[in-house]
Amino acid sequence: MTPAEGQHLEGGCTCGRIRYRMTSKPMFVHCCHCRWCQRETGSAFVINALIEADRIESIKDEPEIILTPTLSGRGQKIHRCPDCRVAVWSNYAGAGDAITFVRVGTLDEPDLLPPDIHIFTSSKQPWVILPPDVPAVAEYYSATEHWPAESLERGRHARLGKG
Repeated sequence: MTPAEGQHLEGGCTCGRIRYRMTSKPMFVHCCHCRWCQRETGSAFVINALIEADRIESIKDEPEIILTPTLSGRGQKIHRCPDCRVAVWSNYAGAGDAITFVRVGTLDEPDLLPPDIHIFTSSKQPWVILPPDVPAVAEYYSATEHWPAESLERGRHARLGKG
């Protein structure tokens, strides 16, 4: 199941202070099984929907930005609710502020955005069974090899400030 064309997905934190809307479908959704994401989330993986930052609208209040280290050494900005501390999205140094990684689990209907790919499967938990019809890679992936052409173009425009 995926969002219908023109459907705006909404989400927020646990306490309700932060509410947001995605004004378009994401460019790509990946499920990351790296140990760093496991530690950050306290779970076996994280599912991120990559979308242009200007396609996220705050409905209620703004998240607090927390700078955290990453394995790459370049860090990430985690946007969290100032009250309940739930992470609603992140910006990674490699993608910059133009591309936002929305935590799919914070959406009201997270089942609408299943992963397009599983990444860092070399460190996935052994009891996690990957679906055979979804691409999976041992480490990170090449967007040019896996993203649809439309998403590649959207990503290029976002990074050039023309999103």
